[in-house]
Amino acid sequence: MAQSKLTQTEDLLAEAARWRDEGHDVAVATVVQTWGSSPRPVGSQLIVDDGLRLQGSVSGGCIEGAVVHEAQAIMAGAPPKLLEFGVTDEQAWDVGLACGGTVKVFVERVE
Repeated sequence: MAQSKLTQTEDLLAEAARWRDEGHDVAVATVVQTWGSSPRPVGSQLIVDDGLRLQGSVSGGCIEGAVVHEAQAIMAGAPPKLLEFGVTDEQAWDVGLACGGTVKVFVERVE
């Protein structure tokens, strides 16, 4: 039986809190806007810790590497960041977003 999106989000945030309580730096990435064809819906989340432990997804794999790279910088002290990927972006081709849409992902540190 599939979990509801709310339950999945709560589970991811609870896991992020556990990782933080274990002493890890943690970041959460959230899909905040999409246009056209998008691999994951608004509200989808990915959590990552300083040991590169990952859970969740913001793209089904095509932009995760770029998002994790930004999450690492944010865990190291950079400010939160809004990332945008789309097929008209050169970066979109670099990271493999060829689905025809655009996705915005907000990445922030878990405090």
